[in-house]
Amino acid sequence: MRVRLLATTATAVLLSTGGAVPAAGHPAPAAEWAGRGGAAQSVPCPRAVAPAVSRPPRPSPPPVVPEDRVVGGPELDTVGLAVPAGAPAPPKITATSWLVADLDTGRVLGGCGPHEYGTPASVQKLLLAATMLPRLDPKQVVTVTAADMEIEPGSSAVGLVEGGRYSVETIWLGLLLNSGNEAANVLARLGGGADGAAGGVRAMNEYARRLGALQTHAVTPSGLDGRGQFTSAYDLALIARECFADATFRRYVLTERTQIPAQPAKRTKGFQIQNENQLIYQYPGALGGKTGFTDLARHTYVGAAERDGRRLVVTLLGGEPQPMRGWEQGAALLDWGFALPRSASVGRLVEPGELSATPTVTPSSPAAPGRARPAAASGPVGGGTSGVWAAAGLIGAAAVLLLAGLLWRRRAARRQAP
Repeated sequence: MRVRLLATTATAVLLSTGGAVPAAGHPAPAAEWAGRGGAAQSVPCPRAVAPAVSRPPRPSPPPVVPEDRVVGGPELDTVGLAVPAGAPAPPKITATSWLVADLDTGRVLGGCGPHEYGTPASVQKLLLAATMLPRLDPKQVVTVTAADMEIEPGSSAVGLVEGGRYSVETIWLGLLLNSGNEAANVLARLGGGADGAAGGVRAMNEYARRLGALQTHAVTPSGLDGRGQFTSAYDLALIARECFADATFRRYVLTERTQIPAQPAKRTKGFQIQNENQLIYQYPGALGGKTGFTDLARHTYVGAAERDGRRLVVTLLGGEPQPMRGWEQGAALLDWGFALPRSASVGRLVEPGELSATPTVTPSSPAAPGRARPAAASGPVGGGTSGVWAAAGLIGAAAVLLLAGLLWRRRAARRQAP
C-alpha cells in the first residue's frame, strides 16, 4: 500500500501542471459530486439521448479507494469530463464512461468518469487474453469438457461441442471473433493449472493488479455477469494496451473469418465464423478490439486504430445501441482523439509493475517473443513515476552507506587511540 501511495502521489505531482478543464463550447463546472471520491466540481460529459430500456438494477460498486482514482494522474479523478485545455467538445455518446489513450506513448487524451466502476461484459475477455496468451501453445489440441460448456443459456457461444477436439488457436479465434463464452471457459481452464478455470480467473485478477488495473475484479473468465465483477474505462485501456503489444493478439483481432473444424467423432460439421467487430471493416486503419453486451452491463467496447503512425485506443462502458452502436461510439471518439495534437494529455497509462510492491517477471513481460512494449512518452506525462522513485531510492541508499562508512571509521579510530 505504501508503494501505491508513493506512486500515485508522484503521478499527481508530475501531472499537476495539466488540468481537466472545460472543452471548447462546454459550460463551466457546475455540478457538485459529493461522496463519490472524485473532484469537488466536475464538467458533465456530453450525452446522446437513448431510448429507455428495461434493465436489471445496477450493482452497488465497491467502496471508493481514493488512491485508485488518481492512478494515471489527478485530472482523471472525476465523475465527469477530463479533456485538455482548449480541446474541441467530444462527441455525444450514450456510454456512461469512456477513455481515449495513445497505445505507444501512454498519454491519456481524454475521458469521461475514467475511474468510475462499470460492469465489463465480454470486453473482460481481453483480460483473459492478456493473461493467457503467453501461457498457452496455439498448436496444442485440446478436448472440450462438460464443465467448459456450462454457460448461461442464450449467451454468446462459438459452437464448440463437448468432447470436440480443437487447436488452442481455433479456440482463441472463437473467443475474439465470436465472443464464445465456452471458449473462455476452455482457455481459463487450460491456463489455470491444477485449479482449472477457477485458477484461471485468479490468474486474471493477479495480472490485472500487476498492470495497475486496481479497479478490475473478474468473477467469470468470459465477462458473463458475476457478483462483485467490475472494471473501469481506465483499467480497460491498461489491459488493451497489453493485448495490443502482443503480435499474435493483433493478428487474431484483425482476422475477418475462420473455419471451426468438423468433429467426426461427434457427428458435427465444420462451419465458418466472422469477426463481430465492425470497426475492422468500416474504419480506416482499424487495429481491432472487442465488443461486449449483457443486460446488466449494457454495451461495452474496446477498439484501436492507427493513423499517420499514431495508434489510439478507446474504451467505453454502459452504452446503448441507439443512436449509435458501441463500435460507432468508439469510432467517433477515435476521430476526436486523432484530431488532438500529439502532445495533448490529461494523464497517462501506468506501466506494468509500476504500482506493485514487488514487481515480478511474467511470461508476458516486454521481453517475451512477439510482444512489443511501446516507448514511454517524453516529458512529465510519459516518464513513469517508477523511475523517479528508483532514483530517489538509489540516492537514499548511497547516503546511508556513506554515513555508515563514516561512523565505522570514527569508531575504528577510537579503538586505535592510545
